[in-house]
Amino acid sequence: MSTARTVNHRSVISEEVAPWSDIRQLLRGGEAGMLIPVIIPRHRRKLWWMLPMWLGLFGVLTGVMLAVQDSDGVSADAYAALAVLACVFGAFLLLAGGLWWWRSSIVEIEQGTTGVLAHYGAIASTLEPGRHYLWHPWSRVDFVVDTSTEIPYSAPVMACPTRESVPLRAIEFFLKFRITDAVLFVRTIGAGNFDLVLSSVVQDAIRQRGRQVRTERAYDLRGSDVADMQELLNRQLSRYGVRITGCNIPDVQLPAQYQQHLATRERVAKERTAYEQEWGLTRKRRTDSLQMDIERAKKVRDARIVEVKAALNKAREEVAQLLEEQETNAQRVRFEIETRGRSGLISAENEARAQRSLAQAYRDNRAVLQYELARRRLEVGAVLAGKAPQPVVISTDGAGGDTSALSTLLTAQLLPRLALPSVPGVPRAERAPDGEM
Repeated sequence: MSTARTVNHRSVISEEVAPWSDIRQLLRGGEAGMLIPVIIPRHRRKLWWMLPMWLGLFGVLTGVMLAVQDSDGVSADAYAALAVLACVFGAFLLLAGGLWWWRSSIVEIEQGTTGVLAHYGAIASTLEPGRHYLWHPWSRVDFVVDTSTEIPYSAPVMACPTRESVPLRAIEFFLKFRITDAVLFVRTIGAGNFDLVLSSVVQDAIRQRGRQVRTERAYDLRGSDVADMQELLNRQLSRYGVRITGCNIPDVQLPAQYQQHLATRERVAKERTAYEQEWGLTRKRRTDSLQMDIERAKKVRDARIVEVKAALNKAREEVAQLLEEQETNAQRVRFEIETRGRSGLISAENEARAQRSLAQAYRDNRAVLQYELARRRLEVGAVLAGKAPQPVVISTDGAGGDTSALSTLLTAQLLPRLALPSVPGVPRAERAPDGEM
């Protein structure tokens, strides 16, 4: 789509009636700078092809009628010749009419466009890009709509007031739109009416946006985010089968008096900028001086840090050496202690084994002694049992017996002196004479 012709920098959308050969140029290049998204084809389809068709049919029927005539002689040959001539002429006319009909039914839709097909003036369907054949005599393409190109549109808004009601000289608004539904577009609004509607909608949206900004911030509208405006325009134009694909505000023009005020502010701002630059240079010199002092102090500090690190490393080496010596001494002492401990442990283990052997021997000797003692006891018991004294029965009863107390006392004194069996280790008792009994 070419750059639109601007009237006060405003784009104009229109539709044109053109032959099929000019559709490509008008859709891609416009006419006198106008935006032409819709072309009404100037049809070449006439019904003149029906004349040779009817004449050919008439000739064929005439030939058939002449051929069926019942005649003899020369008249039969004449009728046959006329029948052949009529049939040939009729067939030629039918062929010419058919070719004419076939050629006039061809319709080629340009790539990126959509054809709107109508039957008897009513919209029937759409035609995709490519070649189509319209065999029906009263079918025709009423509109060719550009449905793939994003059409640029520029709509300046004059005297747009700001929040303080200061009228801006102009706000340039640029957008791109694309026709998404060709039938809805041509049936609902058309290109000429759409130009008025789009201009009105854009101006309303721009004025609403202008009312939201202050005059001193008017230049902020240039290149600002207009996604909300695009969404608003899409909601309003979707009923016409049109979608806004992008928009922005490329330029804002302020009133002359306000521009002078802004020029003054810019001059003051430049002076302020120059002063800030001068002060920045002074501050930079001071900063550089302080930076040099800081660098020198850093170098001194680094030198001292190196010295401290060297002393620290030396101290660490000495401490490491002392620790190594202490660790060596500790290991030596530990080894001595471990050696003495092992020796004591070995002697203790040997002594414990000796004690265990002695205890075992003692237990064995004790068992032997107990056995010997028990055997001796048995032997002594046997000896004692074999040599036990015989009881002496002294009868004091009967006639003439002495039962006095004196005789009993004497008997008791003499009884221990009676001869008893001797016990090993016990002195043998002396026997009393029998007369002393």
